[in-house]
Amino acid sequence: MTKDMGFATVCVHAGMQAEEVTGAVIPPIFQTSTYMQQEPGVHAGYDYSRADNPTREHYETALAAAEGAEYALSFASGLCAVQALVHQLEPGSHVLVCDDVYGGTGRLFRELYQKYGIEFQFVDMSSVEQVAKWMRPNTRMVWVETPTNPTLKVVDIAGIAELTAVGSALLVVDNTFATPCFQRPLSCGADIVLHSTTKYIGGHSDLIGGAVVMSDANLFERLKFYQFAAGGVPSPFECFLLLRSLKTLDVRMQRHAENAEQVVQFLARRPEVDQIFFPGSVNESQHEVMKRQMSGTSGMISFNLKGDYAKVKKFLQSLEVFTLAESLGGVESLVNHPAKMTHASVPPALREKLGITSQMVRLSVGIESSVDILADLEQAFDRLGT
Repeated sequence: MTKDMGFATVCVHAGMQAEEVTGAVIPPIFQTSTYMQQEPGVHAGYDYSRADNPTREHYETALAAAEGAEYALSFASGLCAVQALVHQLEPGSHVLVCDDVYGGTGRLFRELYQKYGIEFQFVDMSSVEQVAKWMRPNTRMVWVETPTNPTLKVVDIAGIAELTAVGSALLVVDNTFATPCFQRPLSCGADIVLHSTTKYIGGHSDLIGGAVVMSDANLFERLKFYQFAAGGVPSPFECFLLLRSLKTLDVRMQRHAENAEQVVQFLARRPEVDQIFFPGSVNESQHEVMKRQMSGTSGMISFNLKGDYAKVKKFLQSLEVFTLAESLGGVESLVNHPAKMTHASVPPALREKLGITSQMVRLSVGIESSVDILADLEQAFDRLGT
């Protein structure tokens, strides 16, 4: 039903079908761990919910459709999804990772998996030529976030896909910030799309989840086996909430993006702001890449505040509409201090190299009235002068 339909229509209808017994428009939550069998090994397609669950299948079908993919697999957290992909690698594998990757992903690679004989090399991926220099014969995976977290650099997916296509490396793209509303990595040549569904996909700051999306059948079967064997699956209730949230993804993302654009314009006029980080703003070449592969910029903005950390802390504590908290992508506006919060686990030398300083502030602009968002930022800036 959703083939060749618009993105908003896909979000509303994919994975949905009326319940057969009652005709309920919204399928019920199959809150069960096990299923009756007619005889040993003979059942209606379900035997245990770690393997399969109808609610999870509805959600995974919808998420795959949103990304323009054949398959999706959901996990109990974004980092569970990350682990599913790392477990596809053999000892001796070399992995290229964008240098300002999400702090939790970098921590997982550095502190848990290096000891298994997998080498993770963190490199600047702001140009394809830079990535090409670091490719090796044993490079088995290239791990991209775009836009990056928290410096919002844009990575050329199609350009890197040309590099991985000539070897045996999988191209993984973390699409958490852009979402399929504004970016479709598979259409640019990526092999796998990753999401922390905790963020914009869930959209309401009330659940934890992750997902991987792909169109290759063999890759899907390997990852499906891992999902079943390792067992880090979301509950049926979480899948129901994620499926419900997908229905409003398009309208939410449009509002996030509209509000963020206004915030960027506002920040550009404030003398207290030293530098703004926003997709496509780093340089002209990245702006051109953004125009090719993205149709919008979501609600993520970072900026450097002039002054010392005491001034930054005063600003953070003065905000009222923005809540100081970890995470992003909820309907409410959040503010974060990357150096002390989301990216505290990044080695200090690398943080300094990336520009993740004590002056950096990251905003997740919500869907509130833009007038109230801007007024909140203005009063927090004004308090710095008192």
